[in-house]
Amino acid sequence: MSDQFDVIVIGAGPAGYHAAIRAAQLGLKTACVDNFIGKDGKLALGGTCLNVGCIPSKALLDSSKQFHLLTHSFKDHGISATNPAIDVATMVGRKDKIVKQFTGGVALLFKGNKVTTYGGYATLQPNHVVSVKGFDNKVIELTAPNIVLAAGSTSIELPFAKFDNKLIVDNAGALDLDAVPKRLGVIGAGVIGLELGSVWRRLGAEVTILEALPDFLGTADKDIAKVAAREFAKQGLDIKLGAKVSKAEIKDKTVELTYTDAKGEQKTVVDKLLVAVGRRAATSGLLAEGTGVQLDERGRIVVDEHCHTGAEGIWAVGDCVRGPMLAHKGFEEGIAVAELIAGKPGHINYDTIPWVIYTEPEIAWVGKTEAELKAAGIPYKTGSFPFAAVGRAVAMNETAGQVKVIAHAQTDRILGVHMVGPGVSELISEAVVAMEFHGSAEDLARIVHAHPTLSEAVHEAALSVDKRSIHKIN
Repeated sequence: MSDQFDVIVIGAGPAGYHAAIRAAQLGLKTACVDNFIGKDGKLALGGTCLNVGCIPSKALLDSSKQFHLLTHSFKDHGISATNPAIDVATMVGRKDKIVKQFTGGVALLFKGNKVTTYGGYATLQPNHVVSVKGFDNKVIELTAPNIVLAAGSTSIELPFAKFDNKLIVDNAGALDLDAVPKRLGVIGAGVIGLELGSVWRRLGAEVTILEALPDFLGTADKDIAKVAAREFAKQGLDIKLGAKVSKAEIKDKTVELTYTDAKGEQKTVVDKLLVAVGRRAATSGLLAEGTGVQLDERGRIVVDEHCHTGAEGIWAVGDCVRGPMLAHKGFEEGIAVAELIAGKPGHINYDTIPWVIYTEPEIAWVGKTEAELKAAGIPYKTGSFPFAAVGRAVAMNETAGQVKVIAHAQTDRILGVHMVGPGVSELISEAVVAMEFHGSAEDLARIVHAHPTLSEAVHEAALSVDKRSIHKIN
């Protein structure tokens, strides 16, 4: 006999738990299955994001930032400390407490919304059956007319650099190092590589990042990427572009890396190696034969614009489908699908999903880059403004970076906003709202921004689109 529900969600990461809670709010009998085991050996809801991704990485980024400010910047404020030190165990312990708080929070939300939770490994079977192999190896079957696949993603492992959780680690391992490595190697200069590389660099590690691509942050606007690269170099992050790693050999408790760049074959030795070359959809073992659900060439679940798989009543959201692997993208997909299942309208504007990299300075953007618009033949105009001319940024001693606004040359409609600097993870939301309401650069320019605030950089950049910025020479 199968347990019957209106909706079954496979995966309790950002996309899955949002789908489950919203479905339950809409009066649907909902179950959610997940298999993430926390450090305490118990089911830990929240997926990669809450357990070993977004939340713990931000905790370490903040801890390492405080230490870096103490050792490098506080002296400018007249603050001094004798022999400052970092206790890595305490720092990691704080991170773990934050993780437990949030994973426990999801469990409380499930309970409060009457979402039934199952711990174990789920497989979608034909005829709307989900088999769940529990942690005790017992198998039960659940059924529902609507099933949401939210299996998430997992780290890509290189064949020559297998994870051993000691010397060669993935993002989860890099969050749990028990000491600051003297030399940290990172393969991949993407979000994970830059953020975790920054954590350990601030604490004193020599960090070398090897990126196979010739351009730094190719998905970001070139002007923003250029500023970010310059600031990272000042911080001591050694980022080598066009460096293709071919071998990682463990020798005497170190890792010897062999890579090829413009100068030919090179070698470097590190004490720890973080492999951060991207993530892939975690769809292995998710689908039995005969479900009607298709995978693409990258192992992602094929869906339409409404996250429907084409198989009746089967939906998929989050990292296991097309689009950027961003937690907030998964949030909205999960909610939209729950609302569609309940017969309500559900919609996501993929053109206004913000991107954020939580380095120092932060990097954020929404919409099109200048290069994308040029390639598409769309006429545009730009305006920019540096944080060095913003009073609040100067008072904070955080003057690196700028805001860049791109608008249509004829209509003035905002096509993209790109930022690098202090607090831009928060500032980008103003740009998202403006674009959602089809705003123009003129709209941003005429909105009164409080003084002194970092948001004045957005205001001045919008003014700069028409060469009327007040606080810089146009």
